[in-house]
Amino acid sequence: MTQFTKRIFLYFLCFIFSVSSFTSVWAAPEWPSGASAQAEGAILMDADTGTVLWGQNIHQQYFPASITKILTALIVIENCDLDEIVTFSHNAVYNVEANSSSAGIDVGDKLTVKDCLYALLLKSANESANALAEHVAGTTEDFADMMNARAKELGCTNSHFANPSGLNNPEHYTSAYDMALISRAAFSNPIFEEIDSTTYYKLPPNSNNPEGFSISPGHRMMKKNDSFYYPGVIGGKTGYTTLAGNTLVTCAEKNDLKLITVILKGSTPQYWADTKGLLNFGFENFVSLRAAEYEKTYNAVTSDLNFSSLSMNKPEALILDPESRIILPKTAVFSDAVPELSYDISSGDPEGAIAKINYRYNDRVVGCTFLEVNQALLQTSVEEPAPQTPLSFEEPASPSASDDYRERALRPFEIPLAAWLVLGSVALVAALGGIISFLIYRRHREEQELLIRREQRMRRLQDSGISADDFNSIMERRRRSSSTKRRGRKGGKIKF
Repeated sequence: MTQFTKRIFLYFLCFIFSVSSFTSVWAAPEWPSGASAQAEGAILMDADTGTVLWGQNIHQQYFPASITKILTALIVIENCDLDEIVTFSHNAVYNVEANSSSAGIDVGDKLTVKDCLYALLLKSANESANALAEHVAGTTEDFADMMNARAKELGCTNSHFANPSGLNNPEHYTSAYDMALISRAAFSNPIFEEIDSTTYYKLPPNSNNPEGFSISPGHRMMKKNDSFYYPGVIGGKTGYTTLAGNTLVTCAEKNDLKLITVILKGSTPQYWADTKGLLNFGFENFVSLRAAEYEKTYNAVTSDLNFSSLSMNKPEALILDPESRIILPKTAVFSDAVPELSYDISSGDPEGAIAKINYRYNDRVVGCTFLEVNQALLQTSVEEPAPQTPLSFEEPASPSASDDYRERALRPFEIPLAAWLVLGSVALVAALGGIISFLIYRRHREEQELLIRREQRMRRLQDSGISADDFNSIMERRRRSSSTKRRGRKGGKIKF
């Protein structure tokens, strides 16, 4: 698809989206409310979309304590192989606060990165945090620079990290929102999730523990025999210092809905109850949907358009990213989310994406997906491409959606009279836009044909041995001669 063709195509998509947007703005149910937390800072975030479902002081800065180690582990996993050997220095072992969390590792001990990560996340071992930081960056100070850079990449704006462990430091702070962004990235990493979800691990023998050392997570909601056990919890991290109070990160998943909670400046045991209440609120009030299974906006585009060599008369000519999700209240239907088309495609987006579709529910973005060209259809001499997820379905098949939600999603759509008037106006503008697009296309084609004729002329000149300068000189003399004759005809009137 040429750049010119793509521009025309995207221009038409913009009008299609404008029409569809007007059908989604009436009577969308209110965003669920009623959650609460006694902690000073708290947040409930959808892990798939990053949508904030509920929050309290989410951008306020607090001391994080040991939940810092989530970011430390993520950076280590992104920069190391698990079988690399880490040697514990004197600084790693002793540059910690007295009586702080430890896995009993001593100076000179050697562990794999994998063992160190288990000690870091399950036992919250501060010496392991220091040793891993030195292994990756050379010093804990340089590692802190990496932490701040990575946090910025993830979108954090109210955080600054001074060490890999989270021990007290006035320059070491974060916010509930930033910590949720960090946790979201961590729990999307399969290695981190596997380690953090482990409930029992035995470290190998070392100088202080010749028989090895058994460890388990401090997160009580992961343990089935604990009174705070919560089914569906994948993992998380606890933290505590005198300045930070109790801090807690939790990730849980049920019915295709993956949630993250962050508690800052909490108190024991209330922070467990705060987390449970937020998770209950999320699972009871929201549903996660794959956009490709419900999106119907592009039916008109895929049915009767042709651009360049791209055939648009097949439903699989354009596909939506099959894994992208949006999060909605259970009382809403997919059409309540207003699609907004964006052409801001980055290098990290899916290959073949020509547009990004952001979905907005009232005042918040609730997810996105990508509109992608089926590259196989651009080749006219290849066999029929394998079936891909079509843009629309007669009956969306989503095992995670409840029967009630499915009925609401498939109910007839009612549009008020005012909406039809608006749609008529938009259709008129779209028609004018189509005419303008056609004129632009025709002019572009004429320019291309002119260039082709010029190329053919130059080839013929070269074959005849006439230079381009000689040819231009001949044409200029002919032009002047013709002009003189026309002036003569105009001035030479016959007299009687």
